[in-house]
Amino acid sequence: MSKRDFLLEIGLEEMPARFVTDAMNQLTEKIADWLTNERVKFGELEAFSTPRRLAVLIHDVAEQQEDMEEEARGPAKKIAKDDEGNWSKAALGFARGQGVEPGDLFFKEVKGVEYVFAKKFTEGKETVNLLPKIEEIIKGMSFPKNMRWNAYDLRFVRPIQWLVIMFGNDVVPVEITNVRSGQQSIGHRFLGSEIDIEAPGSYVEALKEQYVIVDPNERKQLIRQQLMTIESEQGWTIPVDEALLEEVNNLVEYPTALFGGFDESYLSLPKEVLITSMREHQRYFPVTNKDGELLPYFVTVRNGNDSHLENIAKGNEKVLRARLADAQFFHKEDQKMKIEDALAKLENIVYHESLGSIGDKVRRIRDHAKAIAEVLQFSQSEKGQVDRAAELSKFDLVTQMVYEFPELQGLMGEEYAIIAGEEAAVAKAINEHYMPRFSGDRSPESNIGAAVSIADKLDTLVTCFGIGLIPTGSQDPYALRRQAAGIIQIILDKGWTVEFDNLLEIAIDNVEKRQLLKKDKGEVLANLLEFFKLRIKNTLQERNVRYDAIDAVLSSNIKRIDVAVKKAEFLMEQLNEAEFKDTVEALSRVTNIAKKADEKEIVIEEQLFQADEEVKLFAAYKEVELIVTEALAEGDVVRAFAALSSLRDEINRYFDKIMVMSEDEKIKKNRLSQMKQLSDVITSFAHFNSIVFA
Repeated sequence: MSKRDFLLEIGLEEMPARFVTDAMNQLTEKIADWLTNERVKFGELEAFSTPRRLAVLIHDVAEQQEDMEEEARGPAKKIAKDDEGNWSKAALGFARGQGVEPGDLFFKEVKGVEYVFAKKFTEGKETVNLLPKIEEIIKGMSFPKNMRWNAYDLRFVRPIQWLVIMFGNDVVPVEITNVRSGQQSIGHRFLGSEIDIEAPGSYVEALKEQYVIVDPNERKQLIRQQLMTIESEQGWTIPVDEALLEEVNNLVEYPTALFGGFDESYLSLPKEVLITSMREHQRYFPVTNKDGELLPYFVTVRNGNDSHLENIAKGNEKVLRARLADAQFFHKEDQKMKIEDALAKLENIVYHESLGSIGDKVRRIRDHAKAIAEVLQFSQSEKGQVDRAAELSKFDLVTQMVYEFPELQGLMGEEYAIIAGEEAAVAKAINEHYMPRFSGDRSPESNIGAAVSIADKLDTLVTCFGIGLIPTGSQDPYALRRQAAGIIQIILDKGWTVEFDNLLEIAIDNVEKRQLLKKDKGEVLANLLEFFKLRIKNTLQERNVRYDAIDAVLSSNIKRIDVAVKKAEFLMEQLNEAEFKDTVEALSRVTNIAKKADEKEIVIEEQLFQADEEVKLFAAYKEVELIVTEALAEGDVVRAFAALSSLRDEINRYFDKIMVMSEDEKIKKNRLSQMKQLSDVITSFAHFNSIVFA
């Protein structure tokens, strides 16, 4: 079958850098999926993007769909033929619907039932006639934010300026918002011009001649090489933040790195202030010496060639100078404000109309933090540090520096607290209580910071759930999922053996005392426990725990997060053990039949036991219950499971000899009660019947 290359380029007004890579990947996947669904074979697929274009080049696309022969199932045989053996109206209608003659119908058995079938042959169409459907793929793309322009109904990331859609040398006719497809692309906004793409295979080189490097990987590698060259020539170190590199890469079509400098006096500012000013606001790479100390230089990447770099550097220096001058002014002014005055200003900042001010939130954080420190059995000095850190946790929000650079909240709190003479542990905790700030961020290093962090996050979760602000679908405006995940991460990283439901109850009680709950206390607790289970599930998935092991553990009550994780990882280790399946089957026999017990009448009367197997299993249960309870309290899941495993033979002997569902009602209830009590011990570890064996 003959083949051709296919090219699609969507020319746009400049997209936000953070949208570019995901949009490129989305377009590529959608087209690949569409070709596959359309039965069009294709070869290597290349994805390209710049701030002004999304493109896909697919090699060796078949010129024709593959033919398709499929079997369609119709009505059952008893419906398809009448008593005389003739085709029924249902069968004749089925034949017409499939475009076949009644004589072509045949019968085939499916799960013990005969059905009428028809073989349907569909001849493949020419690919060139299918490709105009690409229009719907383009229109169907989704973005974090969309635009509408002119009177068009289409919502897209940015207005479409040109379209290149070619199958071999042929242009595929598509029109979107009055933009017709062709083979004309546009080069760099200032250095390039409009060009004709002669063939899909010449696309990359043709754009390169117009100062556009369409391959994002090639562009990124070029930036890395240029940074390394500057490092080598100047004797500097340029720490490369990968997120910043990705953003810069999606801001340029033809990168050229250059450097500039700033006055050394600005090095007196905290390192984080300088880096934030350069990285977050100007997209500059900071420069350090071999010891990691900041130098008064920066590196930026220009969207263009190396002409007049001196002028470009001077312009960037002027912009950065203004930013750093502002930062220096804010830093000096903030130090004139007393911490007590800053705390007073928090009373005037609304946290939420139903939850009061930031000052109110700080008081709740102090309440939670004190209780957490007590539960964790901190020393008296640590408890004092926790309380002071909680009290000062938000004071830097009213500083000019944080107002101008919100990314520095916490960091400036630590800086200003040290300047004000606060204990180093307290100052550090002010910064750490925001950690982890994002997925993959580290947990607080100090116990003081960890306790205040949990207190802050618990308050956000409890108050939001308490007034009905519960995340739905993808909507989570208060980042509650991230807050919950942060608490789980801290507890696991710290190895704290705290009972998690106890922490929730402490926070809920504190919020209830302030009359902030608009929902029943029990409902809030139940909703939060379920919410945290989903976050624990995510944590276990990230640790490559299988879905059925996760279900087995999370179906039980979660008191300690560390124990839940240990259980799940232990089950994963046991899946390939020879005796594990036998043990699971025995334990599951108990939990399955225990569902028939009346939970309101769980009473065991030993005098009603009729067989030695009942007596022995009951004796074994009493011994195992003590071991499992003690082992789980100590976090020893291996010992707990070993105790449950010891019941396997006794359980099997019991079911070999005993009929639980006796005709005698008293005997049946007694046996079901015995099963229910034993089941409760088993499910305190996991619901083993969730585990799937091949």
